[in-house]
Amino acid sequence: MKIIDLCEQTVPLSPCVATIGFFDGVHQGHRHLIGKVLAIARRQRLVSTVISFSRHPRQVLQPDWHPQLLSTFDEKVALLSQTGVDRLVVLPFDRQMAALSARDFMASVLRQQLNVRVLVTGYDNHFGHRTPGSAEGFDDYVTYGRSMGMAVLQGDPLDVAAVRVSSSKVRRMLERGDVLQAAQCLGRPYELSGVVVGGEHIGTALGFPTANLQLTDSEKLIPSPGVYAVNVCVGQSAEVWHGMMNIGSRPTFGGDHMTLETHIFHFDGNLYGQSLTIRFIERLRAERKFDSREALVAQLAADARQAELLLNC
Repeated sequence: MKIIDLCEQTVPLSPCVATIGFFDGVHQGHRHLIGKVLAIARRQRLVSTVISFSRHPRQVLQPDWHPQLLSTFDEKVALLSQTGVDRLVVLPFDRQMAALSARDFMASVLRQQLNVRVLVTGYDNHFGHRTPGSAEGFDDYVTYGRSMGMAVLQGDPLDVAAVRVSSSKVRRMLERGDVLQAAQCLGRPYELSGVVVGGEHIGTALGFPTANLQLTDSEKLIPSPGVYAVNVCVGQSAEVWHGMMNIGSRPTFGGDHMTLETHIFHFDGNLYGQSLTIRFIERLRAERKFDSREALVAQLAADARQAELLLNC
């Protein structure tokens, strides 16, 4: 997949079939839409293209908004490259671009700069500046496109396990801890990555040493507090370790801030300063306060048995 930053592009682009969006998480619905782009591009012998942004447009329009994303930009690029699309165009979204009407955006950016001959929109996708009360939508895009020699088609929604897949729905799943359903919609387990930093060694004292994770990207969404069965990759190694992760404030010990702590089963080594990638497989339970240290240790042992059973299956 060729990556083109429109800020740096000076050479005219070849005609293409394109779709546009933020594509947070590159979930099954996104892949379904991109599959339609690929099929049309093959039939018409055009270049298949995904048009996206390095930052969420809302961050430009509302600078104080803190996103909760399903994928970092680099993760999104890697996931898009797996779809087989020929080209990714990264738009320099700013207030000037945000002020363009849909018709002006289609004419000056999509048609003139990117040479889009066929535009495939998401089933609920809207773009361009919309004045209050405006009902501009897909039918208008079709009309605008026709006037500038661009066919505009609409992609179909995708349902997975009776759920219409969207990034917002996946976020809500993770916010309630349903990592299993989120994985079905994403087409893979949800991931967090970070670096192991020093902690308070409470887990070691309990017989369950943990790696305290500091996230690489603070804009990634953290699933609901609780205990999870997880797979763990250490550094750049392809080896996958089983483990369990606690997200929460350690209420049994009077904690007052959130920590991300992972116990890796049967691992013996120094992890400080190492990067970890955590893949969430299933939520075991919610976080709760225990009456005693002994009760917590007993529950951790039960959690570990349940996690190993799930992960080994």
